[in-house]
Amino acid sequence: MRMQRLLKSRAALALLVGLVYLSWKVLAQYFGLDDGAGGLGADTLGLGAGALGTGGIALGLLLGHCDTLDGPVVKKAQEALETGKVNLVLPWVRAEDEDAIRQAFEQARSVRKLGGEARALADTHFFETLVRIHRAGEGAPFTGLQPAGLDLGPAVPAADQALESGSIEQVEKLLTEAIRHGLHERFHAAVERRNYQPDDVPAGRAYVDAYVPYVHYVEQLWQATRSGGHEHGAHHAGHAH
Repeated sequence: MRMQRLLKSRAALALLVGLVYLSWKVLAQYFGLDDGAGGLGADTLGLGAGALGTGGIALGLLLGHCDTLDGPVVKKAQEALETGKVNLVLPWVRAEDEDAIRQAFEQARSVRKLGGEARALADTHFFETLVRIHRAGEGAPFTGLQPAGLDLGPAVPAADQALESGSIEQVEKLLTEAIRHGLHERFHAAVERRNYQPDDVPAGRAYVDAYVPYVHYVEQLWQATRSGGHEHGAHHAGHAH
């Protein structure tokens, strides 16, 4: 019964997060802050993450690869619990968080000895603790563990596969094609509306509506090339228009 209540609470949390996200998207779009207007989200690049979560709720970038039960963090946690080697998960947290993880690990190992539901709850608690601390170390939110098999879009699986194969060729091709498509689409939308008559205010606004996403897209792509990399939760401030 406790496990059933736990699962229900997680489903409710996922639904709540989804509703908050959708509310934000509506408000952001209304006030002209929506990422889709010129941001650099997965959908903007043409790498849509698909419908994440129960009921097709698109949580987009709110969920990370490391939140899932089949993600790299939980996989290492499972291996660590089975082998008793906590060092397997310590690389996924900051040095200052190591003691907290060691303590949670020892507690989980002790409770697991009871078997059955206690073992399952101990594992889940350790997974959640590890992922939460890992995400906090990157300045990213944690909204709960997500089920295995989520559609994360093509980029994340391609990135993982590249590490397995030792070749970055497919990732480079995927990103290059997506960026080229996004850049050309925004450029042509702007250039086609550029030569409007000064007295035609609606046409001028139509041009601005195409100009802003184009410039933001170029700027944010450039910022991405200058980024330090390991930043789940980092967002760079774009040029204001």
